[in-house]
Amino acid sequence: MGGHHHHGPGHDHGHGHAHGHGHGAPGATHGSAFAIAVSLNLVFVVAEGVAGLVSGSLALLADAGHNLGDVLSLLLAWGASVLASRPPSARFTYGLKSSSILAALANATLLWVALGAILIETIRRFADPEPVAGLAMTLVAALGILVNGLSALLFARGSKSDLNLRAAFQHLIADAAVSGGVVVAGLLIMATGWTWIDPVASLVITAVIAIGSWGLLRDSVKLGLLGVPEGIDGGAVRAFLAGQPGVGAVHDLHIWPMSTTETALTAHLVMPGGHPGDAFLHHLAHELDHDFGIGHATIQVETAHEACALHADEVV
Repeated sequence: MGGHHHHGPGHDHGHGHAHGHGHGAPGATHGSAFAIAVSLNLVFVVAEGVAGLVSGSLALLADAGHNLGDVLSLLLAWGASVLASRPPSARFTYGLKSSSILAALANATLLWVALGAILIETIRRFADPEPVAGLAMTLVAALGILVNGLSALLFARGSKSDLNLRAAFQHLIADAAVSGGVVVAGLLIMATGWTWIDPVASLVITAVIAIGSWGLLRDSVKLGLLGVPEGIDGGAVRAFLAGQPGVGAVHDLHIWPMSTTETALTAHLVMPGGHPGDAFLHHLAHELDHDFGIGHATIQVETAHEACALHADEVV
């Protein structure tokens, strides 16, 4: 039996790769996407820091600090995507795939910490408005929209299917939005001389990012708690397994994320008619991968009715 079992996942992997060139090919290019985004952002942070020091603008220095946080978040997502592709070892039998879940969680948290920092700075500004170097602020921020916008585009495609990339993508979009707000505020301040526009713009931006990133925080916590990934209907999977010819009952069905892109499943099938053979298991693995995107399925077949009584775990 052990032998069969080993064979099942082996076959399953072969299939995973054939089918997975959709996943695999971008995996190769995400490296260069990260490299470009990190370089662009680092150059921008240095430029912004220098401009801030020269113009004496605290807003620019604060923003440079925030963008440095972004570089860290990109490095975090990059590191996780590299680790996630490492082969399994004796200790980490799944490889380090779930590092992508940890990175998405860490990045969602970082984004909220950054929001807190912007909020505190904003409240301080209301109490003590500073003269703002409108022009320097506007020019640098315009460059910021470009840098962050371009960087975000690199992850736009991957962010739809991979939460780790979505975290990187949302950080960059958030930054482009902040820069956009700064440009508008800078132009208005130059036109009107009202310094309170700066903190007001900041509050609006903070609110927008908070709303946008709430979903990211929620989804990454859900993956961290091994919830069934978005886009997979657990009930449909149970019905699919229960509807197979010869299956009397399904129990101990578990579906969980191995990484931000890969999903595993285990289930016990009660088949009173006897073990249906390897071909049936291969067919199930193939169908689960193809129809539900579950690439790592382990199925235990039980022939006795008594087995059913061990775990009555119908999901409520």
